[in-house]
Amino acid sequence: MDIHIKKVYVPMTETGFYILLCLQEPNHGYGIVQKVKEMTGGEIVLAPGTMYGSLSKMEYDGLINFVREENKRRIFVITKLGTEVLNIEMKRIERLYKNMKELRSGSGGEA
Repeated sequence: MDIHIKKVYVPMTETGFYILLCLQEPNHGYGIVQKVKEMTGGEIVLAPGTMYGSLSKMEYDGLINFVREENKRRIFVITKLGTEVLNIEMKRIERLYKNMKELRSGSGGEA
């Protein structure tokens, strides 16, 4: 992975994270928006401008590939590089969660 990709995508934005997470199976922008809304109980709603700007940038950077067009919707899927970036981010999030849990249990849950 080149330095540019690491610099831009690690750590990831929530938008970037959810896009790559959702594109482990082929999907289009609107499908991603709906999936993220469902996954987060409506707490995160990706705006179209943010979504399509991110898809364009990720495609340019090689994290996702255009697969085909269906009903005027562009279908994308994560690439090997995108999977590598997603895995780095998931490990980072897991480490954050583990550290938080350890700190909480070590202090008796008090702040």
